[in-house]
Amino acid sequence: MDDIFALLPENLQQLFDKISNWFSIEEIRIRIFSPVEIITSEKAFYLCNNDNDPYVITEEDIEYILNQLSEFSMYAFQEELKQGFITTRGGHRVGVGGQVIHEKGIIQSLKHIRYFNIRVAKDHKGAAKQYLDKLYANGYDDTLIIGAPQSGKTTFLRDLARCASKGMPEINLPSKKVAIVDERSELAACYKGIPSFDVGPRTDVLDGCPKAVGMMMMIRSMSPEMIIVDEIGRPEDAEAIMEAIHAGVTIVCSAHGTSLNEIKRRPILQELLTNGIFSNIVTLTRRQGAMNANIDSFVKWQKAAEK
Repeated sequence: MDDIFALLPENLQQLFDKISNWFSIEEIRIRIFSPVEIITSEKAFYLCNNDNDPYVITEEDIEYILNQLSEFSMYAFQEELKQGFITTRGGHRVGVGGQVIHEKGIIQSLKHIRYFNIRVAKDHKGAAKQYLDKLYANGYDDTLIIGAPQSGKTTFLRDLARCASKGMPEINLPSKKVAIVDERSELAACYKGIPSFDVGPRTDVLDGCPKAVGMMMMIRSMSPEMIIVDEIGRPEDAEAIMEAIHAGVTIVCSAHGTSLNEIKRRPILQELLTNGIFSNIVTLTRRQGAMNANIDSFVKWQKAAEK
């Protein structure tokens, strides 16, 4: 949490020091002239000052946080701001809200930033490892991870990349050359090109690059055996996945959704599913702060849908 505390004014840091379970914090919501909201896996509450009243954010607080986020150079972070977030040291992603400057529907910049959502990055090693003997009993197969926001999709993908890169001799899974196309800087959470998390010794990362473009770049330049991407959904993503599979590369990707039936209603993903692209479907759910994975093969799902 030190990297996050460094973004905050000293008076806020002192108030956070009084929180006994700060390690359970998942989000810190900062809004101009509003109390600081802290969200954990179990509850949401306001940060209180020394009088036990909710601490209300001031303009000075906002200015301080902006300067720390941008390292006193907002111009250097304009490209990231167009995506609505900045990735900081430690892999923490800070979503921003304010006035959008756009031209012909294309976002050019943000100004008057007055809202922050600090998402605390945590690395849960072993999140995917316990499921790999079920997923890849017959070798590495193309896999789709489905889950709602904060269900653990990114955590699962990251751990899977690490395991595949290292190999798992205990279940006869060899080490693979892994490529991560990290469009939103969450999987590897690179800071100035260096991953904030352990993604494995044979893993190459393309940070901040659109998924479809990045998959093709990796295939041409890095000869991966497995490509891992987060949050697919655009037509060009589906085309790139097809190209990668035809090139003999294993694809592991994720998509927003609460169930396979919900995913199937999205035209782009429906095409991939009905073509039998994915051998494995993993549905992630979150119960009492823990991640649970339900794994099915596409063949089983297809037969059940036909009945």
